[in-house]
Amino acid sequence: MMESAADESLTVDELAARAGVTVRTIRFYSTRGLLPPPEIGPRRVGRYGPDHLSRLALIEELQHQGMTLSAIERYLAQLPPDLSAQDLAIHRALVAGWLPDRAEEQTLAQLERRVGRSLTVQDLDRLAAMSVLVRTEEPDVFQVDPGLLQLGVRLLDVPIALETILAARTVVMEHTRSAARELSRLFRDEVGAAHEDDGPDAAEVARRKSLSAHMQPLVVQALVTAFQRSMKDELREWFSER
Repeated sequence: MMESAADESLTVDELAARAGVTVRTIRFYSTRGLLPPPEIGPRRVGRYGPDHLSRLALIEELQHQGMTLSAIERYLAQLPPDLSAQDLAIHRALVAGWLPDRAEEQTLAQLERRVGRSLTVQDLDRLAAMSVLVRTEEPDVFQVDPGLLQLGVRLLDVPIALETILAARTVVMEHTRSAARELSRLFRDEVGAAHEDDGPDAAEVARRKSLSAHMQPLVVQALVTAFQRSMKDELREWFSER
């Protein structure tokens, strides 16, 4: 089996293949300052890491959002320069959270080229449990969520049982759906009370859509931040007890 993506350094060709872009695109982003320079290895060959891969994924997501390169430059300039690949993945998730769901159909061979490693049946089971991919009627064809792919592949090497992943996914889905339901109810009560009798007019519908588009990323970010703090508190308490 190949090295895991988290421990591997990549040439520019390998980075392009893993990110699904061209080498020319990577070099263009580098000249615009969107990507940090690679580490220079033996024979002055540039080596890229997981942070470059995560930053490329974030740039792709921002482009799907409709942002221009200048806007993306301003967005990235506001981020701390030492963000880890995991932190960049969280930013990508926040951006992708209010975009329409989209999946890419990939064969097993295409998927393995994309992640840079061979995938066993057990690996595919774990990725399916994490909702990274969905099996189709063809045994070697999958519907892949590109937003979760790299993070899911990194988790393949974490020693967690499949049953634990499935149980964790159930907990997350139940609680996030409950939170979404309650937040949606509050939102509906706030913006819908004025038009209970005759329904909203076109201007009001447009206002609600605009308000929703602005609120949703803020709510997602608030949930992520609150969850991170809660996890830190739980882990701190657990370690102190031990």
